[in-house]
Formats: sequence, C-alpha cells, structure tokens
Amino acid sequence: MPFYQFTVPSGGATLKHRAEVAAVVTKVHAEVTGAPEVYVHCSFTEVAPGSIFVAGEPVTGPRLVGFIRSGRPPELRARLLHRLADDWCAITGDAKESVAIFLTEIPGANVLEDGRILPEV
Repeated sequence: MPFYQFTVPSGGATLKHRAEVAAVVTKVHAEVTGAPEVYVHCSFTEVAPGSIFVAGEPVTGPRLVGFIRSGRPPELRARLLHRLADDWCAITGDAKESVAIFLTEIPGANVLEDGRILPEV
C-alpha cells in the first residue's frame, strides 16, 4: 500500500538514481514498518526547474509525498521519515536540508490492492 511520489526538478540526482532510490525506499519502509516489500510503490515525476516553491520562492530540492496506512505511532513515523531522508540523500548526495518529505496516513479501508481492501494496521 505505501505509495511514494517523488517530484524532482529536471537534472536532479534523484532522477539519475531512480532505481537505487526506489530500492532503498522499499527496504526502509519494510524494515521500519514491517510491511512486505512487494506492496511498496515508488513513482518519479520530473518537473521543470522553477516548478517547486516554498514561501513563494522557487527551490531546487526534490520533494517526496508518501501515502502510508494510518495507525502507526509517532515514533515509528519519525524513524521512517529520518531513515527515508538519510538513505535517499546518501544515494543522491543531496543535503538533507534541501529535501522535504510529507507523509499522509490513509485508513486501510480506503485502499484496494491485489483485489482486496486492506486491513487496518
């Protein structure tokens, strides 16, 4: 169920290392949450430079929105966020301060995967 959507300006290191980033995100999510790797989805969207803004100003760092199943404790979510950022930046060379990760929790009842509605955590 987890779905990680990367938004990266053209030429960004995340795009150059997509397969490695997807592999590490899959591994981290599975290790931290206990979810099977087979359910971890990653998608990459390339945008033109000047397409990502913070406080009305363009930024060059990539962004990641992750949809995860709700019900996990704050400590686990914090560990997941830091591991995702650390391992992602280790591959790309991006500074942790230049990336942003947003987790959104979704009830299992709102997801259909492999023809089944997911159970709650």
